[in-house]
Amino acid sequence: MHHGLPRQGPGSDATTRHLLSLCGPLPRRPRVLDLGCGPGRSALLLAAEAGAEVTAVDLHEPFLDELRAEAAGRGLSDRIRPVVADMGRLPFPDGSFDLVWAESSAYCLGLDTALRTWKRLLAPGGTLVLTECEWTDGRPSAGARAFWDRHYALRPGPGNLALAQAAGYRVLGTYRQPDSDWDAYYGPLRARAAAVRAAGDPAPALAAALAATREELDVRARHGHEYGYTGYVLRPVTAGDGGPWRVRPETPADVAAVRAVNLAAFDTPLEADLVDALRADAAWLPGLSYVAEGPDGTVAAHALLTRCRIGGAPALALAPVAADPRVQRSGAGSSVVRALLGAAAERGESLVVVLGHPEYYPRFGFVPASRYGITAPFEVPDEALMALVLDASGPVPAGTIGYPAPFGV
Repeated sequence: MHHGLPRQGPGSDATTRHLLSLCGPLPRRPRVLDLGCGPGRSALLLAAEAGAEVTAVDLHEPFLDELRAEAAGRGLSDRIRPVVADMGRLPFPDGSFDLVWAESSAYCLGLDTALRTWKRLLAPGGTLVLTECEWTDGRPSAGARAFWDRHYALRPGPGNLALAQAAGYRVLGTYRQPDSDWDAYYGPLRARAAAVRAAGDPAPALAAALAATREELDVRARHGHEYGYTGYVLRPVTAGDGGPWRVRPETPADVAAVRAVNLAAFDTPLEADLVDALRADAAWLPGLSYVAEGPDGTVAAHALLTRCRIGGAPALALAPVAADPRVQRSGAGSSVVRALLGAAAERGESLVVVLGHPEYYPRFGFVPASRYGITAPFEVPDEALMALVLDASGPVPAGTIGYPAPFGV
C-alpha cells in the first residue's frame, strides 16, 4: 500500500522549510537525526538546503532503499546515512546531533515518551523539531473520537505545549500545517488504494490494509476540521533561558516558604490560609503543587491545582498563583504555571479552570469558560473565568464549578 509513495504522513517541502526557519542559526554543517524518515523527503531537503549531515532512521529497510536511490540520483549520498533502528532504542551517544527531526513519527512512541527519550541526543544549543496530530476542535465529535481513541490519544494544542514545557523545553515556534499537507499525503495514498481495489481479490493482509486506509480517508473527509498536525520547534531549557528559575513539585520542606510567598504576593492572608486548608482537604492532589526557586534555593513563586467538579465530572482548579513581589515580571510565575499544567497533562487530567486576569492566563492557552458552558457559583465577569482543555479525547463537561470546601463558595 505504501511503497513508492512520496510521503508517509502529512507534510510538504514548504512545511519542512518553514519549520527549519524557526530553528534559528545552525552550524555550518549541522548534524541532523531524521527519525521515522520513511522514503526521506525531509532528509533530502535538509541535506540539500541546510548542508546537513543527515542520519536517517527507519525500521523499514525498503523505505531506506528508496532514500538511498533518491540520494544517489541527487548527488547526496555522502550527506545521508540511512540506519535501520528503533526510535525508542537509538544507538547514538548523548549530544550527538544539532537537530533532531521527526515529522509525523512521534506518535510511534507517544509525545511524552518522545520528548523524554530524544532530549539526550541533542548537543548544547540543539533543537528538536516534531509534528504532532492534535485536536483543533475543543469539542471533537463522537465519530472523530471513536476513530482516534482506537489509534492514538490526541490532545489539544495547549496540552501538547504544556507537555513540552514540563519536559524541560522552551518553545521556539509552532506551525499549524495546512490542509494541503494532508492532500500531499492522502492524494497518492487514495490513488494507490483505488489501484489495489481495481486489481481485485487482494491477499488477506493487503485487504486489511486497504480497509484501514479507506476508513482513515473517510474519517478525514468527514471530520478533518476537528484535528490537524502542528509542528513544534523546541530547545531544552538552560540556566540562561527565561531567568534562573528551577521549577519542581513542592516538598514538605517548602510549606513555610510557600506560605511566605503567598503572604507577600497578596494584600491579605486569605490565599496563604487557603493553601494551608487545601493541604488538609480531600481535594489536595500530591504532586500538583509546584514552586519555582532561584539559584540560592529560595522559593520565589508557587502555583497550585486542586480537584474541583464541573457538572459532576472531575476537573482541576488553578488557584492560587503567587510570585514574590521582588521577582514579579521575571518569568518565575509563568515558569511555575507552565510546569504545573504540563504535570497535569502528563497525569491524564483533561480540564483546568481559573479565575484570574484575562490578559495573563491566555498565554497558557486558557479561553473564556463560557465557550464550554462552564459557569462560576458566583457573579464573575465572563472574561475572567477561563478554562484550558488538556485532553479533548472525551466531552468537555459543562455546568457550574463545584469548588473544594476551603474556597468557601
